[in-house]
Amino acid sequence: MRAVVIRVSRAELTVDGAPAGGLGRGLVVLLGVKNGDTEDDCAYLAKKCAEMRIFEDEGGKMNLSAADVGGSVMAVSNFTLYADCSHGRRPDLFHAARPEVSLPLYEYFVGELRRTGLPVITGVFGADMQIDHVNDGPVTIIMDTEQMRTKK
Repeated sequence: MRAVVIRVSRAELTVDGAPAGGLGRGLVVLLGVKNGDTEDDCAYLAKKCAEMRIFEDEGGKMNLSAADVGGSVMAVSNFTLYADCSHGRRPDLFHAARPEVSLPLYEYFVGELRRTGLPVITGVFGADMQIDHVNDGPVTIIMDTEQMRTKK
């Protein structure tokens, strides 16, 4: 499972051309599910996202989590995070899980995020979505459960 976590000062989500929600200070999390991912990966990654200290404290050090700053999370499924661009010009999406696998895992991930107490805004799985956000910093973190678990 892969996540791109973006620290934002604001974000707005549009789904199929209609406003679908927004947030002030917080995180935009783009979530990619690959073949073989599990609910355990969801729980692990949701906890990491919620507890990651990437907001600055009064001393200017990244030492606070989204919860510490009263932030929210926008979680959007993004299968293209598993695009393989090593051959040709068209990305190969072979490693991305099919919708019947990735939708339940995306929903489980969102549930685990909500369980942390953070307000969570979601996209609509499989819909045409646009995210308008201001990357604060810029701070953008890429996490991959397979890589993170092998480094333990």
